[in-house]
Amino acid sequence: MNTQEQLFRTLKSRFEKNLHRHRELAWEQVLTRLQEAGPAALKSLREMEASGGEPDVIGYDQAAGTYIFCDCSPESPAGRRSLCYDGEALRARKENKPEGSAVEAAAAMGIELLTEQQYRELQKLGEFDTKTSSWVVTPEDIRSLGGALFCDRRYGNVFVYHNGAQSYYAARGFRGLLRV
Repeated sequence: MNTQEQLFRTLKSRFEKNLHRHRELAWEQVLTRLQEAGPAALKSLREMEASGGEPDVIGYDQAAGTYIFCDCSPESPAGRRSLCYDGEALRARKENKPEGSAVEAAAAMGIELLTEQQYRELQKLGEFDTKTSSWVVTPEDIRSLGGALFCDRRYGNVFVYHNGAQSYYAARGFRGLLRV
């Protein structure tokens, strides 16, 4: 079995096990769209999977005609943790630099970092980040002052916090979104 068939099999299995995330959608239509997708989209999905994101379909954008895949791993993807927020923060760090940044890693993977609103919508589909946290897109007015936002779920609620953009923690990563 080639890597594309293996990816499709993994995605189908996850789709079927989590029908509550996409009640109105049919796997056959998603598969057709994946088969039509270019190599960049499939590469992004493979990278989401390989870094522990467990991508799954969470919606369909009628206007754009695209399926929305999102990292649905219970905790922030293990292969995308210990990153500061963005490249500017990474370059500004003088000591103990992390391996990279969430914004740059997402761009390299061809995926979008979740916004706070997208993160809250994802949390309606399950309980994510109960032990970890995930960086989210930070508004420019906060980022220009050196801060960055992250979210998690504790006590049955979704929380948004702030930290210095240069900070990084073993339990903080990022979740991504891909439109196919």
